[in-house]
Amino acid sequence: MKKVLLIAVAFLLICGGCGVYKTFVNLSRLQFKLSGVSSISVAGVNVQGKNKLQDFSAGEVLTLTSAVSKGSLPLSVTLNVEAKNPNDGSGGYPSTNATIKSFPYRFLVNDKQVVTGNINSAVTVPGTGQTSIIQLNIGFDLYQVVQNGSYNDLLNLALSIGGIGKGNSNVSLYAKPVVSTSIGDISYPQEIRIVEMQFSGN
Repeated sequence: MKKVLLIAVAFLLICGGCGVYKTFVNLSRLQFKLSGVSSISVAGVNVQGKNKLQDFSAGEVLTLTSAVSKGSLPLSVTLNVEAKNPNDGSGGYPSTNATIKSFPYRFLVNDKQVVTGNINSAVTVPGTGQTSIIQLNIGFDLYQVVQNGSYNDLLNLALSIGGIGKGNSNVSLYAKPVVSTSIGDISYPQEIRIVEMQFSGN
């Protein structure tokens, strides 16, 4: 992504757009990572805080096995994406707030795309070096993702998704943010891959 942005910056410099150049540089410094989940349920069973199969009650196990026997295991999760704006006025960069107007994304589990979506409202990331949370409400049928898996495979994958931010999940997120600026809306030239435990896009 940096290479594409540098080409765009070079073009803008030729055109004499110094203010535009600074805007593009600040945009390229925004960072994102998966930081955890606010809620997660499978077939209506709350998975939040559960780490192993033994954490489910007998009633919850009955509900889940019944859903699997019918060939469906709907999963609903609120995914937290942490956005960091390092443009705090230090290091020669002006302090600049960033307003993420649009955030079209693709969510992948085990390298398989399971859902696409976007945010419902803009998210502002202050130019203070602090972070803001972008919440994505995601729903899909886990049974369709692991069609040949066992009951244990399905639940372990659900627990893995619930463990986002702890370094033990096999998920990734691709997004192409659109940021509002003083010169208009600017879309990232290509998708960025957002993973947990580390910031992407810097």
